[in-house]
Amino acid sequence: MAKKPRIVIIGAGMSGLTAANKLYTSTSSNDLFELVVVEGGHRIGGRINTSEFCGDRIEMGATWIHGIGGSPLHQIAREIHALESEQPWECMDGFSDEPNTVAEGGFELNASIVDPISTLFNNLMDFAQGKLAQDSAGSGGFGNQSVGAFLRQGLDAYWDSCKDHEELSGYGKWSRKLLEEAIFAMHENTQRTYTSAGDLFNLDFEAEREYRMFPGEEITISKGYLSVIQHLASVLPPGVIQLGRKVTRIEWQPESKKSNGYDSSSRPVKIHFCDGSVMLADHVVVTVSLGVLKAGTGQDSGLFNPPLPPFKTEAISKLGYGVVNKLFLQWSPNGNRTAEEKHKFPSLQTVFHPRQSEFRHEKIPWWMRRTASLSPIYSNSNVLLSWFAGKEALELETLSDEEIINGVSATVSGLLPTHNSPEFCKPRFVKVLKSKWGSDPLFLGSYSYVAVGSSGADLDTMAEPLPKIGSSELDQGVHYPLQILFAGEATHRTHYSTTHGAYFSGLREANRLLQHYSCLGA
Repeated sequence: MAKKPRIVIIGAGMSGLTAANKLYTSTSSNDLFELVVVEGGHRIGGRINTSEFCGDRIEMGATWIHGIGGSPLHQIAREIHALESEQPWECMDGFSDEPNTVAEGGFELNASIVDPISTLFNNLMDFAQGKLAQDSAGSGGFGNQSVGAFLRQGLDAYWDSCKDHEELSGYGKWSRKLLEEAIFAMHENTQRTYTSAGDLFNLDFEAEREYRMFPGEEITISKGYLSVIQHLASVLPPGVIQLGRKVTRIEWQPESKKSNGYDSSSRPVKIHFCDGSVMLADHVVVTVSLGVLKAGTGQDSGLFNPPLPPFKTEAISKLGYGVVNKLFLQWSPNGNRTAEEKHKFPSLQTVFHPRQSEFRHEKIPWWMRRTASLSPIYSNSNVLLSWFAGKEALELETLSDEEIINGVSATVSGLLPTHNSPEFCKPRFVKVLKSKWGSDPLFLGSYSYVAVGSSGADLDTMAEPLPKIGSSELDQGVHYPLQILFAGEATHRTHYSTTHGAYFSGLREANRLLQHYSCLGA
């Protein structure tokens, strides 16, 4: 009796477990395949990591369902009753509190200053993303540039049209133009965390309009994103998921021929693990992050042997992959941990002088200056959240809790006006929790973006299985087909960087294998 094909999925995150779930549930109790999921870490979920902080449920990684209309993850969460919880959770009331916009030096900014710049920024992003009806025909000559350059052109054009605006007074060293630019930069910094592009001048303009979001509100999952992961994994028999199995090398056979001496029992792919063990497979679904692929296909690395073909390594190299981290802080008003309404920490939008500015408050650390907000994770919570991207996110990973508390305290003191909120100007932060996606060797970052010099076509290339076979070779039957397949958020052209993009990619590769075996009459 012939051996069942062995499918090994590398990575127990959203894409890997979706693929495993689909393969297992589609083949009548796994009679068709031998299925194994190997995970380098000691937990499932990948870049989904639900945790707890000061009694609240929080997400260290993926946080939002980006639009509930048509999202398969929203559908799963609803079916498994994960959208209701007794325990408080991150952003459980959406964005209930209108943020206070505060500028360095202790200035509260009123809507007449903030709103025109916010509207300008949102309109520019809508244009870049192709959301404006009059723009449906194309990008109007903005091709071959970055989102960052486009945004700054839009700001310059705004200033040209508003030359008669009167100068502001009562804002210390802030002029109108400096304040407007800093408000604009605040929105750019939010965009950096959305996209993981540490610098928006590296974010491709043309590709921005290919990105798709689901309609409807964006929500967090009451019982945590991990509940969806656990649901996907729950159908798999014990032993299918193997934790602590870090892959060091994948040997494959791009040129293998079925010669007369062919051994029908052999499997074409050999996976090496860090403990020295090996596993043979007919098909390997690689779901590791783009950051791990970048590191694994660099000059000094040999994750794949022989190396991946140039068309694949070029796509891996050209696409962007950034770092986004979250910082949670427990705030204690006047040393008392019960935050009453009168001591509620405000939801802040933060406006800073640039790092090089002569007007900057010297005690505010550079790594805080591109943080766009500091807000309670829900109304009345004494847990605050800030998002970091790029160099600032990497710096955050190296800091001690004491350095973070001192830096955030100095920042809040430099932002909030002393005359009406003295209890906030000497804030007391008592506990810190931060993510460290950049330095984690299993991820080396957070999610992908289309960098200047790459395109949506590179995301399609990421998804192509190996070996790449022409129809003539296929007719001759000379290759072991579908030895290495690729899934993960960085392999989806229109939903990259998202959990649902990862989900769709896992389904795609499972269906590719199911179709392959149905074609063989299995």
